[in-house]
Amino acid sequence: MKVFETKPGIRILKNENFNSDSLPGFLKESEVSHIREFHETVPGYRATPLVRLDSLAAKLGVKRIYVKDESKRFGLNAFKALGGVYAVAKVLCKELGLDIAKVSFADLQTPEVKNKIKEIVFITATDGNHGRGVAWAANKFGCKSYIYMTKGTVQSRVDAIKAVGAEDVIVTDMNYDDTVRLAAKLAEENGWKLTQDTAWEGYEEIPEWITQGYTTMGAEILDQLRLDGIKKPTHLFLQVGVGSYAGSILGYFANRFDGRPPVTTIVEPVNVACIFESALAGDGKPHAVTGIQETIMAGLNCGEPCLTTWGILRDLASFYAACPDFVTAKGMRTLANPLGADPKIVSGESGAVSVGLLALIMERQDLEDVRKAMGFDQDSVVLLISTEGDTDPAGYYEVVYNGKYPVE
Repeated sequence: MKVFETKPGIRILKNENFNSDSLPGFLKESEVSHIREFHETVPGYRATPLVRLDSLAAKLGVKRIYVKDESKRFGLNAFKALGGVYAVAKVLCKELGLDIAKVSFADLQTPEVKNKIKEIVFITATDGNHGRGVAWAANKFGCKSYIYMTKGTVQSRVDAIKAVGAEDVIVTDMNYDDTVRLAAKLAEENGWKLTQDTAWEGYEEIPEWITQGYTTMGAEILDQLRLDGIKKPTHLFLQVGVGSYAGSILGYFANRFDGRPPVTTIVEPVNVACIFESALAGDGKPHAVTGIQETIMAGLNCGEPCLTTWGILRDLASFYAACPDFVTAKGMRTLANPLGADPKIVSGESGAVSVGLLALIMERQDLEDVRKAMGFDQDSVVLLISTEGDTDPAGYYEVVYNGKYPVE
């Protein structure tokens, strides 16, 4: 494994063990096509915008830059509801003995169905976006949800989850991984349905459903690219917490492109880079990150890889990047202050880090070796996904308008 150590504190690892034969069967089009069909029946569904940034592409010396704007998803300011609503619906279908491939959202809204499921309670741990998606979905089906949040959670994220119908939102004094363990314990003690977007030995079914739920985003992207004359991007950046979303998109694309996905870089906060460190270990196993876990990228502040998607990220990613907070701050400001006729995108701390990293790779002389290793040139077509909007409005303002976390 080759590690590029850069002066601004960014660490980039090249994957020397890429395995194109390792395709995740549960993310094949034949396994997930019904999921988009289900999502299309959910009130408020529409494909989120795929924004083309031509002026930024010209500035950075590539052919095209596309950003998928997930702040527009179901009015929830983040992408997580795709996995949440599908997993919650599938849990309910399992309880009712129904095949979700033959069920619409409306089928789960009848008085008869609601009477059968009204006592079902969902619980999850979250840094914000996932919990909001689960609470929103549970409320849509007339069920209760309890959402446990990590230490240091800002009040705006608590309020956002309460606003979509959570029965209660509890902020713990623990980090993400310990909060997950607490939620699992409470679920077992109370007979509640743990709906968690990370997997461990013995708990893999629901995380797999959540991961499958995100493939709707991948399908939308490929349709939108084709409408713009692009069959396949050359480069893809995916930010990672536990890895469910990144594994979903990478695994889905790998299947759609016959084991040849775009050159994919997995992006994490440098203090909580569990996928980076697992890849660096080189033994094929996932490894937890311990020590100081501080970052403004709250949605990526997760120290233990998801077992459901770790193998996908290990085998099919091309690079892994661990980034200081100033990288995402640069991305937030870049999208908020567009060049030329490019449209503005409001992207939060966990949504913009890939944009910031791309800009630094293309602009900085000390990252020239990385730029060459990744194969960037004037014909590159780059795909990035802004996974959230300003989920912490006060923090967003400090970064974008007051220049907090300047580039080092």
